[in-house]
Amino acid sequence: MTDLTVRKLLIDLNTPFDTRWNGQDAFRSAFFNALSMSFPVGEQYFMDSVRAGLKALPDAAREPLATEVQGFVGQEATHRRIHALFNGHLQKQGFDNELERRAARRIQANAHRDVRLHVAATAATEHLTAIFAEWMLRHPHVLEGAEPRLKTLWLWHSAEESEHRSTAFDIYTALQGGHSWRIRLFHYITITFLADVTRQTIRNLWHDKALFKWSSWRSGWDVLLSKDGMFRGNYAQWRAYKAPNFHPRQQDGSLGEQWLLNHRDQFTPVGQAG
Repeated sequence: MTDLTVRKLLIDLNTPFDTRWNGQDAFRSAFFNALSMSFPVGEQYFMDSVRAGLKALPDAAREPLATEVQGFVGQEATHRRIHALFNGHLQKQGFDNELERRAARRIQANAHRDVRLHVAATAATEHLTAIFAEWMLRHPHVLEGAEPRLKTLWLWHSAEESEHRSTAFDIYTALQGGHSWRIRLFHYITITFLADVTRQTIRNLWHDKALFKWSSWRSGWDVLLSKDGMFRGNYAQWRAYKAPNFHPRQQDGSLGEQWLLNHRDQFTPVGQAG
């Protein structure tokens, strides 16, 4: 069981920010905007899935996980609220969140499926976000030139994603979910998530009139596909999820722990599970 602290982030998100808020880099801004656009609907789905999974457990299995799920839900609810504020500024800048509408339709179309599949999908997504989060904490230069408040937002979110990376996985295990379906959902989520974010990034670049600029795609290659990029550089961590004996805590989460320790002045703890 993991102790999860719910934190109130002490940054101002009422003040608007520049369209190219991430170091005046069109691609980095468009890509992180696409990620943010996925979060409110995604975080709500994760909360709903994990709560439903916990409810489906027998009492003896539910009790040891209940406080961790409470912390997970608290953290994800905070992420949803913060990114809704962030996305509100994007909407005022004219960006269209088509990703959110597509994801909402997909969630609704699959709402009738077994709770274990929803928890497996959540566990898969949490693994992807955790390895991407660890990558960001290793490569904070990807936010170089961003306003300090926005850099803090993204690194705080990364640290908490790393922190609660195992909650959905543990619920799936407690539900006696099988390895085969865990891997099927992982492949499906990987393809769907990357396709959604890529499409939304392209839409964002088009709106910013930067889609056909060489500088945009050069930045995209550096951030995502270079030897140590977010996608290419995380292949080993991605592949590790497919091992039958895998557990998220086998992967190093120390960077997130250290960031939270070093930046305690940026948030106020409002609750803890554990």
